[in-house]
Amino acid sequence: MAVPPPAVSLSFLAAAALGLVACGGAWIWARAAGDPTADPVVVAVHFGVLATLAMGVMGATHQFAPVISGRSLRSVGLARATFLAWLGASWLLPLGVATEQVAVTAVSGALAGTAVVLLAVNLAGPVAVRGKGTPVTALRVGVAGALLTGYLGTAFVADRQGTWFDLAGHVDLAMGVLGLFGWLGVTYIGVAEKLWPMFMLAHVPGRHLAGRLAVWGVAGGVALLTPGLGWGIPQLAWPGAGIAAAGLAAHLVSLGAHVRHRQRRADLHLVFVLTSASWLVAGAGLALAAALTVPADHRAGMALAAGAMAAFGGWLLEALVGHAHKVVPFVVWSALRSRGIDQGPGGRPLMFGDLYDHPTAGATYGLVTAGIAALGTGLAGSFPVATAIGGALLAATGLVVAANLSVVPVRMLAAGTVTMAGPPDGGRRADATVASAAGAAEAAGPVEAEPPAGDTGGTGNGSGTGPGQRASR
Repeated sequence: MAVPPPAVSLSFLAAAALGLVACGGAWIWARAAGDPTADPVVVAVHFGVLATLAMGVMGATHQFAPVISGRSLRSVGLARATFLAWLGASWLLPLGVATEQVAVTAVSGALAGTAVVLLAVNLAGPVAVRGKGTPVTALRVGVAGALLTGYLGTAFVADRQGTWFDLAGHVDLAMGVLGLFGWLGVTYIGVAEKLWPMFMLAHVPGRHLAGRLAVWGVAGGVALLTPGLGWGIPQLAWPGAGIAAAGLAAHLVSLGAHVRHRQRRADLHLVFVLTSASWLVAGAGLALAAALTVPADHRAGMALAAGAMAAFGGWLLEALVGHAHKVVPFVVWSALRSRGIDQGPGGRPLMFGDLYDHPTAGATYGLVTAGIAALGTGLAGSFPVATAIGGALLAATGLVVAANLSVVPVRMLAAGTVTMAGPPDGGRRADATVASAAGAAEAAGPVEAEPPAGDTGGTGNGSGTGPGQRASR
C-alpha cells in the first residue's frame, strides 16, 4: 500500500477552505433571494457543495482510500488531474451562473464530468477490494453517487443552455439530496468508521452492525428519495425519506458507541463531531416540517426545506472542519519529517499538536457553528440579515482555518532549521506509517497514549498520538 504524496490531499483541503470563503461571500449576496432556484442562491449553494464539501471529501478520499482498502490509487497523476478538473468545475459553474455566461457553465459541466470519471478510475482498485467491511462498501457507493451527481450536474448545465427539463424547486432539491447524501454523506460515514477508532482511541466490541446499516440505509433511502422528489412521486419519496432517516439514525448510534468506548478524554475534536451530529437532527426536524408545510403554504415550506439542506450541509461542514484539525497535522508532520524537521517547541520531539494554535482552533469551532446556525435560521425563516451574518461567519471560518493549519508548518519550512538528516527513503515510510495508523488503531483495540516527558500534545484539541509516544494496553 502507498499513500499519495502530502501535496495531493493538502491541495484539496486548501481549496476547500478557499471555497468556504467564496461560499460565505455568495450567501451575503444571496441574502434577499426568496426563490431557492434564483441565481444568487444557486451560486452560493454550488460554492458550498462543490468548492467546499465535495473538494474536502475528495481530498479525504484520496488520502484514506489506500488506508481503508490496503490498495494504492491507480495514479498520483490522475489524482492531480482530478483536483485541477474539479477546481475548475467548482468555481466556473457558480461564476458562470453569477455572470450569466452560458459558455462558462458549459465548460464547468465538462470539467465536472471529467473529474468524477477520473475519480472513479483512480479509485477502481481500492473500491474493488473484497472483505474490508463497511468503509470500502461506503467508498464503492460514494463513487457511484459521484458519477450520478456528475451526470445530473451536466444536465443542469444543459438546462441553462436549452431548458430541456424543468429545473423546478423539487428537482433542485432532488439533486441536492443525491449529492449531499448519495455521494458526500455516505463517503463520510464510511471514512468516519475508520477515523473514529483512531482519533477517539475507541474499540467497539462485537460485530458492530450500526455502521453497515448506516451505509446501506442512506444509500437505499437516497435511491428512492431522489426520483421521488425529482418526478414528484410521493409513493417513492416518503419511504425513501424514512429509510434514509433510519440509516442516518444508525450513523448516530455508531457514533454513540464509539464515544462510549473511547479511551481518549474529551477534546475539541469530539465537540466538533458531536455538534456535527446535532445538525443531522436539526435537519431532519426541518425537513419533516417542510414536507408538512408545503401543501398548505408552498413558499414557507420551501424556505423550511432550504433551512433543512443548510443544516444537513452543516453536518458535513462541521465534521470536515473538525477532522481537518486532525488530518492536516497528520499529513503535514510526515512532510516535515521527510525534510529533517523533527523538533517542536523547547527542543522536544515534534508532535501533531505543535502544528497549529489550539485557542484559534476553538475560535474556529465557534465561527463555523454560529455560521451554520445563522444561515439555517435565515433560510428557514426568510431572514436576510441572519443569512448575511451566516455567510460572513462561514467566510471567516475558511480564512481562519486555512491560516491556523498552514502558518506554523510554513514558518518551520521557511526557518530551514534541519535537526536531523532526512529519512533514507525520502519520507515515504513515515508518510505510510502515519496514514496506516487508522487501520492499526482499530486493529489494536483500546489503547492509552503515553506522551514523552514534557509533552502537552494531548490537551486542548487533542493532538493525537504523535511521534515518540508509546501506546500500551
